[in-house]
Formats: sequence, structure tokens, C-alpha cells
Amino acid sequence: MKESEMIFGTRAVIEAVQAGKEIDKILIRRDLQSELSRELFQIVKNMTIPVQRVPQEKLDRLTHKNHQGVIAFISAVTYQRLEDIVPFMYEEGKNPLILLLDGITDVRNFGAIARSCECAGVDAIVIPARNSVSVNADAVKTSAGALLSLPVCKENSITEAIRFLKNCGYKVFAATEKASNDYTQADFSAPTAIVMGGEDYGISMDNLRICDEMIKIPIFGTIASLNVSAAAAVLIYEVVRQRKRNE
Repeated sequence: MKESEMIFGTRAVIEAVQAGKEIDKILIRRDLQSELSRELFQIVKNMTIPVQRVPQEKLDRLTHKNHQGVIAFISAVTYQRLEDIVPFMYEEGKNPLILLLDGITDVRNFGAIARSCECAGVDAIVIPARNSVSVNADAVKTSAGALLSLPVCKENSITEAIRFLKNCGYKVFAATEKASNDYTQADFSAPTAIVMGGEDYGISMDNLRICDEMIKIPIFGTIASLNVSAAAAVLIYEVVRQRKRNE
């Protein structure tokens, strides 16, 4: 990561957060116990900014500047709030389609998913604040710039995001090999949200339980599953196909 994409020093990071600058995450030296560091923790405790305690060596590898034990990573975009954009979609008369990413960590997968979403007219991508990819320069590059125009919502919890969308009239589908129904059997005519799971563990059981329907892409080869970005493209274009057919 370029140094231009980072903020160094506790006071500088506090000022950036208070000024409303989009911060992806903050790294703090593991043994740092200063008054300013406690102030920083207090400021971000109710925000969606992950804070990680890390060894001094990790911070030193990121920069040779005087970081004072604190480095913040600047987001390449302004994140949206799901509760703000959902009413807007209805006001515009859209039949919305939203993709939720549950634990995806590979930035190349994220960029490829965003590119497919932008091409297919997906209305927004939702990511969790923690244990997830974020919109950095590498993700933007991999997405061919799609992440600069596609709304990305960073939420504290994918579980709560699913519940919110269901309460707003969305039908929420979980893409999982545990499903018995083929994705082509699903009805995507209503406002739709699709949950895609992380590369290693898929969708969490808590989130699987609250989705309205589980769907799968049939696999006929010897490899167990598609790459998540390829699977996302298949599913969102099935939504497009069905809706075009019904126009």
C-alpha cells in the first residue's frame, strides 16, 4: 500500500476520524497505552472502523515515517449506509438487487465481483466492517473502476443487514452448496438480495438460517465449487435474465 493511502500518528488519525474522513481500518501498536490512544479508542468504539492491535514490526514494515504506533488506512470511496439507500431505491421506482458479501477477504475476488455487479446494474454491495475486504486502491483497480461508481455499504453486521432487508420487503437468497434448489428454479421477480460466502468457509450458519431461500449452482466437474466471483456473476445475470424475460 502506498504511503499516500495512510495516515500516521495518533493525533492525526483522531483528527481525520473527527473530520469525517473515510477510514478502512486502524492499526495500533500492541503495547501502546497513551492518553491519546485511549481517546482514539473512545472515539471509534461506536463506528464501523476496525481497530487492530499489532506488533511494532508490522507498523515499521508499512512505513519508515514516525507513525507513533498508529497507522490508519484511507478508504478509496465514501461508504453508504444501507438504511439510507434502500428507501431511495424504492423512491426511484427500482426493482432493486443487492449483493451481500459474508466474509470475503480476497481483494481480487472483490474487485471482480464489483465489476460484474456494475455491468449487470446491481444497486449496491454490502460488506461487513470487520474480517472482510474493503475498498482500497487494489480493489478499485481490479474492479476496472467499478467501485468508484457502485454504492458500497459497510455495515457492522451482515446478519443485521439481512434482517433489515427482509423487513424492507426483500427476498434474501443464500448461495451455498448446502442448497437443494438449483438457482434457475428461484424466483427473482421481487426486490432481491443475494448473499455470497467467504472463500474458505462460505456463508455463516447464523446467516444461512435467516435467509429466505438457499440456492446452488450445479457442479458437473471434479472441482467442488466455482470461484466466488464467477458464482456471483452467474447468479446476478440470472436475475437480469429473468427480469428481462418478464418485462
